[in-house]
Amino acid sequence: MNYYPLRATGYLPETLILANGSFPKHPLLLDWLKRCDYIVCCDGAADDLLQRGIKPVAIVGDCDSLSASSRSEFAAILHPDSDQETNDLTKSVRFCLAQGRSNLTIIGATGKREDHTLGNISLLTDYMADAQIEMFTDYGVFTPISTDSLFQSFAGQQVSLFAMDAGELTVTNLKYPVVRKSLHSWWQGTLNESLGNEFRIHPTGSVIVFRVY
Repeated sequence: MNYYPLRATGYLPETLILANGSFPKHPLLLDWLKRCDYIVCCDGAADDLLQRGIKPVAIVGDCDSLSASSRSEFAAILHPDSDQETNDLTKSVRFCLAQGRSNLTIIGATGKREDHTLGNISLLTDYMADAQIEMFTDYGVFTPISTDSLFQSFAGQQVSLFAMDAGELTVTNLKYPVVRKSLHSWWQGTLNESLGNEFRIHPTGSVIVFRVY
């Protein structure tokens, strides 16, 4: 069974990917940006990051969103990828995997355009085949799963489940029971609540779990 702990201030991601959504505001995420040794930046977010005095290990994407001055100054860490079948977040994930890094934390992937936000979240189930991956926002964390999983939690924590296919799932220790049920629409598993310091999910398909901080 996979185990997903809560991430506190002392935790530091092994590999941090900054996407081109709204720049993070939560203190935990800003602390990670300051302290993480391995940051990969989607090119559209690079100018915001560089203006804060933080230099990533790599800037990945088609580089059409990066300023001309940054393209010149940071040419040594640019990794252009012109593939039009994938977005810059996927390109950054593939870059990390190619470097042998498979424990990935994504931030800055939500906000701005809603279609980009939905696309980025849904892609988590594609990435999980090759990586241990979570996406953190200013409000909580998205975790993709496809096998029995135990989540660290706390009483009253808000939890939402998004089934990405028609597989059944069973959840224990949430306020509203889910027992061998298929969720056919994304709203059906939202706005649940943890009853204690952990909850378990037994899926037969792919599910994205959201826990509010």
